[in-house]
Amino acid sequence: MHEALIELENSKEKLSEALENEKELNDMKSRFVTMASHEFRTPLSTILSSISLVNKYSGGENDEKIQKHVHRIKSAVTNMTLILNDFLSAEKLEEGKVILRNEDLNIQELSEEIINEINGILKSGQKVIYSHSGLPSASLDKQMVRNILLNLISNAIKFSPENKVIELVTSIDSDVIKITVIDQGMGIPKEEQEHLFQRFFRARNVTNIQGTGLGLNIVGKYLEIMDGNITFESQVDIGTTFKIVIPNK
Repeated sequence: MHEALIELENSKEKLSEALENEKELNDMKSRFVTMASHEFRTPLSTILSSISLVNKYSGGENDEKIQKHVHRIKSAVTNMTLILNDFLSAEKLEEGKVILRNEDLNIQELSEEIINEINGILKSGQKVIYSHSGLPSASLDKQMVRNILLNLISNAIKFSPENKVIELVTSIDSDVIKITVIDQGMGIPKEEQEHLFQRFFRARNVTNIQGTGLGLNIVGKYLEIMDGNITFESQVDIGTTFKIVIPNK
């Protein structure tokens, strides 16, 4: 009788835990839908309005106006791609579908490719400066490293004002791979820094800037899979530095 009661109690606990997990998953899906609806509305509106305005312009004297709206379109498309990338990455991580697939990766080539890809979201006067030292390549999961770099660099661009420099520094030696991203942006309030890698977290000073609140959570989970780690230093109105270390196996 006593054993039956213990088993019943254990079953109740398991059922309660399962229901709680299901509730949490449903809540997360609802937040995804709400956030996706909100986040896609702005870039889609920008694309539609800019296309309409570009169609009105013709002739050499309007070239500057045309280029301005083409840039807006490119920026909006890039932002949508980054948002979709966050959603898809988060879903795969949540479902345990992410498997480490290492290959010989030239990190310098990948970094330059990503910088070129996100040029469309650079604000006026912003630029990304890149430097690399050490070995050219290491055994890494290309998709994970790509998503990590996209998140960190795009964040640096979004949270930095015009005419500021974003620095990307990579290095590879026989023991470790290091990635550093430095911005001169708005920084993260000290009292909120402990929540930075939580899913959906957004600091109070960035609520008017487009974003999912998923990027750094995704970065942290990828690094767990790669046995790497990330640290940061940040000061409000001065900037933020993220440092990543991944063992070179």
